[in-house]
This record gives sequence, C-alpha cells and structure tokens, in this order.
Amino acid sequence: MKTFSLILGLLLFNLLFSKYDAAAVGKGAVGSGGRGRGGMKQKSGGGRKGGGGPILINKENRPGGKESILETAAGDAYYNNPNGASIKYASHFESEYILGRKLSFYCKAQGLPRPRITWLKDGIELYEHPFFQVHEFNVGKDQITSKMEIDPTTQRDSGYYECQADNKYAVDKRGFRTDYTLDVY
Repeated sequence: MKTFSLILGLLLFNLLFSKYDAAAVGKGAVGSGGRGRGGMKQKSGGGRKGGGGPILINKENRPGGKESILETAAGDAYYNNPNGASIKYASHFESEYILGRKLSFYCKAQGLPRPRITWLKDGIELYEHPFFQVHEFNVGKDQITSKMEIDPTTQRDSGYYECQADNKYAVDKRGFRTDYTLDVY
C-alpha cells in the first residue's frame, strides 16, 4: 500500500511540475533571483503562444465580447453587499498633539458579521504595549466602536494612522494624520 501511495504521489508531482525545465533553474546574474537569466524556463509548448499555459478569459476574447449577466450580477452582489464593513464615524483627519500628553483616535464601523478593526501606523499594523492601548466596544449585533490611545506621546508618534474595518464582504479604511506641537507656557 505504501508503494502504491508513493508511486501515485510521484506521478502527481511529475504531472504538476513537468512543464518546468529543471536544467534552467540555477544561479543567475545579479538581480535575477537565482533562477538563471530569464527566470524559471518552461519547456516548449508551455508558453503563451503555444498553448498549455493558462488562458485568461476577459471580455476581449470571450465570444460576444461582453461579461455575462450572471457574472455582473454576482460581482455586484458581492462587492456592493449591504452587509459589508463600512466605517460610520471616525476622528478628524488631521490633528496635533502636545508631547507627553494623550493622543486618541476613534473609529465606529458597521457590518454583518460584525467587522474587525485593525489600527495601522504608516502602513504597519500596531500591537498593544504599555503606551499604546486599544479599547473596543460592541454595539448591537453589527457595530463596533474602537478607541486607540497613546499615552504619553513622543516625537516618534507623529505620522499617518489608519483605522481598517473588515469582514467577509468588504474592507473600509479611514486615515488620520498627526504631528506634535511643543507645549509653550
């Protein structure tokens, strides 16, 4: 039985990867990613013109030259789903903070299932630590309110923050730009 499984596995592996020429995969020139001069080479018959490769169907090469009504309706139903995550309220876009004081942003999202809120700074996801906290409150069956706080603030806290709400139907984002100011008395 083990021999049969091994032979079947080898046959499947050979069928899946037989169109790549193993001899062409080697160390290449600088910047080539180590896959020879032209990357991973395909055997003849596997390229775009000869067939054997993937065929992309779009409205230009489809008979009739249009999207089908079923595809359009399914796409609209998915991308314009009324249950998709959407941000209903968010803090003001631009704000200043005083060094050493608290900085807070708010974000309220709605969707079914209830969205998950993620906070990002300059495109990188933020995680809680002693000076950064996130407080979340569920409201009803389809809303969530999130409050992000940094206390005390430093110069490194200035930047572009994002609140991202997502569920299985949609992703929505709001951005906040912040910069520090010196407290002068």
